[in-house]
Amino acid sequence: MSTLQTRFGEVEYDAKNLLHFPEGMIGLPDLHDFIVMPNRKEGPLFWIQSVDNPDFAFVLTDPTNFFFDYRIVPDSSVKLALQIEEEDPCFVLTVVTVPPDQNITINLAAPIFFASKSNRAMQVILDNTNYQIKTPLPNTKKA
Repeated sequence: MSTLQTRFGEVEYDAKNLLHFPEGMIGLPDLHDFIVMPNRKEGPLFWIQSVDNPDFAFVLTDPTNFFFDYRIVPDSSVKLALQIEEEDPCFVLTVVTVPPDQNITINLAAPIFFASKSNRAMQVILDNTNYQIKTPLPNTKKA
């Protein structure tokens, strides 16, 4: 087991269970390995914590929790990078932003494909799409 000092305190993790981004995240090509943080609360949001740089952590969600018709599929280059075959499951996740005003947004234009078989992930920018980087989540502003 290894340990990492993070915004969540000291976190213990097993390097065999890291979520690996072979190409890093968009705009952060040096961030390759992440810990999926255990949920402290019930709900559709969860954190991934960078092992490469403990200053970086992201909130993720399955976008179909909020946008039921959001359907995208990985192309052959994504499948190759994730080391998955045609029949292997590939899940879609998106980055969530929670600003100080609590007007939460979700990035539907740059989803993350996650292959549970290889524990690899890849964030891609969708071409020719109407999806937005900052799509408001329904009913998220606090009164």
